[in-house]
Amino acid sequence: MRVRFAPSPTGYLHVGGARTALFNWLLARKAGGVVILRVEDTDRARSSEEATQAILEGLGWLGIDWDIGPLFQSEGVERHRADALRLLEEGKAYRDFADPAAIRAEAEERGVHPSRVAREKADLVAEDESAARAAAGEAFAVRFRVPAGETRFTDLVHGDMRFGNDDIDDLVILRSDGTPVYNLAVVSDDAHMRITHVIRGDDHLSNTPKQVLLYRALGLPEPAFAHVPLILGPDGKRLSKRHGATAVGEYESQGLLPEAMVNFLALLGWSPGDDREIMELDELVAAFSMERVLKKSAVFDSDKLMWLNGKRLAAKPTPELIDTVCARLEAVAGVDRVRLQDAEWMSRLIDLIKSRARTIDDLADQAVPFAADELEYEDKAIAKHWDKDPAVALERLEGLARLWADVDWTEEKLEEGLRGMAESVGIGAGKLIHPLRVALTGRMSSPGIFEVLMLLGKDRSLGRIALGIERTRDLREKRLS
Repeated sequence: MRVRFAPSPTGYLHVGGARTALFNWLLARKAGGVVILRVEDTDRARSSEEATQAILEGLGWLGIDWDIGPLFQSEGVERHRADALRLLEEGKAYRDFADPAAIRAEAEERGVHPSRVAREKADLVAEDESAARAAAGEAFAVRFRVPAGETRFTDLVHGDMRFGNDDIDDLVILRSDGTPVYNLAVVSDDAHMRITHVIRGDDHLSNTPKQVLLYRALGLPEPAFAHVPLILGPDGKRLSKRHGATAVGEYESQGLLPEAMVNFLALLGWSPGDDREIMELDELVAAFSMERVLKKSAVFDSDKLMWLNGKRLAAKPTPELIDTVCARLEAVAGVDRVRLQDAEWMSRLIDLIKSRARTIDDLADQAVPFAADELEYEDKAIAKHWDKDPAVALERLEGLARLWADVDWTEEKLEEGLRGMAESVGIGAGKLIHPLRVALTGRMSSPGIFEVLMLLGKDRSLGRIALGIERTRDLREKRLS
C-alpha cells in the first residue's frame, strides 16, 4: 500500500487537511504501507515557503510522519507536459488556439460550456494546419477530448460511482504557456509514485471521473479512491474561520494537546464501531478501516474537542506538563520566578489543578494565583463575597487569621479549625470558605480550600489573609462613609 498526502502550500494546515492526512496515515500504518508527502506547489503565484513550513510543522505537531518526501509537484512539470503531449499525439487531446475571452463570450451567449465551443472550433481545423500553426509559434492550450459514454469506478466510501461523460467538459490539461493543469499533474504524479490508494475529501469527488479518464487514456494503473465526508460547522455549513480556529497551528497555540487533536480528528467521519471516545494512537491504528468511514458529513464540535482535551490533560503525566506551563507563566507579569524553578512545588501545583483545566492555556491561567507575587482580584468575586457585606467578611477573615496564627499547618488541623469555628458561630463552613477563597486566590473558584492552603504554605496564606483583611476593612469604611 502506498498513500499520499498532497497539500497545496497556499495556506496553513487546516482541520480538513489534517484529518485527510491522518486517515491516510492510519490506513498505511495499519497495513504496513508507505506514506508519501507531496507538496502540490504548481500554483507558483499563490504558493509560499512560509505555508509549506507551516504545513510541515502542523504535521510534526500532530505526530503524522511520512516515509518519502516532502516531494514537490513542480519537480515533475516536464513529465506532466510529456504526458499531455502524448495524449495530443495519440488524438486523445487537441490544440485549442481560440482566445479564451472570445470562447467564454460565445459560450455564454449560446448557454453552453466553453469547452464545447472550443472543441467545435478545434474540429474545424485540419490536423496538418493545427501542427503548422503550433510549429509557427502560435500559442495554444491542450484540451483532453472526453470520450462518449460514461465513467464508472468504485469508491471505498460511497461504493459504485457512475458519471455520464456528457456532463464532463473537455478539460484543459496544458495551458497556453505550457504549464500543466491540476488534474493532469495529479494523475501523472500518482502513477509515477505508484500510489495505490487516494484518500481525500468529498470536495474532490467531482475531479475523480476526469482523473479516471486520464488514467485510462494514458494506460496507467488506477488507484483505489476513497472520498471522506466534509467537516461542517455547527450551523451545517462548511467549516471556515467564522467557526473559530481552523488552522492546526491555532489549536497548538491555544494549548491543545496533539494527542487530543488526533483523537478528535480520527472520530470526525469515522467510528471504531463501539462507544469508545478516548483512544490512544496504537488503538486508532488497530481499529481503523475505510469500511467504517461514514458517508455523511461530520460536524466539528468545539465543546467536545475541549472536553476531550481536558480528559487527556488530566491523564497526562505531570512531569510532561511542567516545562510547558512554566514557559507560559514566565510571560505573565508579577509571577514569582523562584517558585517556577521549584520542580517539586510546580508538580504539586499542576497535580492540584490539571483536572480542572481544558487546555494548557487554561492550566497556566489557573496556576497564576498560586505563582503570583501579588494577587489580582476578580471584580465579581469581591462583589459577591466581600462587598455584599464587608463587615461580615472582615470579621470572618480576622477570625481565621487568629485561629491559624499558631496552628500546626496540616490539612487535618486547618479543616478541623475552620469547621469548628463555623459551628461555634452557627453558620455553614461555606460562609467562611468563600471569603477565604477570594483572599487566597482572588477568584470565585479554586481547588479544595484546604489543598490551596497547603500548597501556598503558612506564611504566604496568612500574608494573603492579612491583605484580604485590609481590603475588606477598606470596603467597610467606604460603606460607612
